[in-house]
Amino acid sequence: MRFGLTDEQKMMQDMARDFAQKEILPTLKEDEVNHTFRPELVKKMASLGFFGCGLPEEYGGNGCGFLESVILAEQLATVSGSSRLPLNMQNIGPSLTVNKFGTKEQKERFIPDWVSAESFGFFAITEPNSGSDVVSMGTTAIDRGDHWEINGQKMWISNAHVGDWGLLYAVTDRAAKYKGLTCFIINLKGNEGIITAAIESKVGLHCAPTGEISFNQAKIPKDSVLGEVGQGFQICMWQLNNTRISCAAGALGIGAGAIEAAIGYANERTQFGKKIGSYQMIQASIAEMVAEHEAARLLVYQAAWLKDQGLPNQYQTSMAKLFASEAAVHAATETMKIFGSYGFSTEYPAERWLRDSMSLRTVEGTSNIQKTIIAGFALGDVVNR
Repeated sequence: MRFGLTDEQKMMQDMARDFAQKEILPTLKEDEVNHTFRPELVKKMASLGFFGCGLPEEYGGNGCGFLESVILAEQLATVSGSSRLPLNMQNIGPSLTVNKFGTKEQKERFIPDWVSAESFGFFAITEPNSGSDVVSMGTTAIDRGDHWEINGQKMWISNAHVGDWGLLYAVTDRAAKYKGLTCFIINLKGNEGIITAAIESKVGLHCAPTGEISFNQAKIPKDSVLGEVGQGFQICMWQLNNTRISCAAGALGIGAGAIEAAIGYANERTQFGKKIGSYQMIQASIAEMVAEHEAARLLVYQAAWLKDQGLPNQYQTSMAKLFASEAAVHAATETMKIFGSYGFSTEYPAERWLRDSMSLRTVEGTSNIQKTIIAGFALGDVVNR
């Protein structure tokens, strides 16, 4: 059993940390206030090869796997929780999914542009009245003979109003339930039946674009189907099991950033003539944060390693996502408490860690959904795949 990183993985870790410090941090405070998304940073990530993990070289792959992608996301999120989202939109989400289920023509056409960030990716699942219950989605795709007609609405979609090509999940046969969903590869630009709008009322992740997509008799080509008609639910679950590990890695980063800030402040701030880190209540808080964070890292790295080995990992991925997300929220909460009144101020980063961490309990399957999945495996009701 080996717990250390290889020299190549350490190099990627250093590269991502350096990128975050030099490219993201200098404008972060201003960007957070103005909810600024910087597409040029996504393109710089692409130029460094951040989006080629788990992909064949012929489509822009970099020879790395899930573990390396986790390392990148962790380092980026340590500086900004928003900055790990491009890894999901350009690499772990659409690219890996098309590489798994797409035709050779679809792979050649779409994956290289996502890897190079020539095309900004997205995946549209959630709707105003459909979240965890994917099968209840209302968006429909009707076969009109020479094209598909799309009607409905998607909400809380990352990259919705800045995205180009991405994945859409829609109902093609309501009566077939789980077997009535289909996945499509669509373009959000230049289609009269598709309208996108930004959602600016988010509590956190201010630098990660999120929006809604409306479809009104939108026409998309017949060859837009990914996989087979009726295979959408299977594709969606496969994709979510991958994007969850990226979310878990982001949780590691947010937790690390919060803990680093808390320790720094505990060593710097004095009360009653001593640094506050010398008081047992603060020490207990930091000890819990650090222990949970290290446990979360082991779970996340283990799940990523299992994916890279092609071994069953749904059970471990959900545990990693649940534990890392809750650990990040706890670390951010404790950090805010350690900062005292300054933790309640937007002039200090403690409040940002808390705002960003709260999203982790919702995205890619809520914490309650992860518990349902984990319990199903533990009770022997489902088989780990």
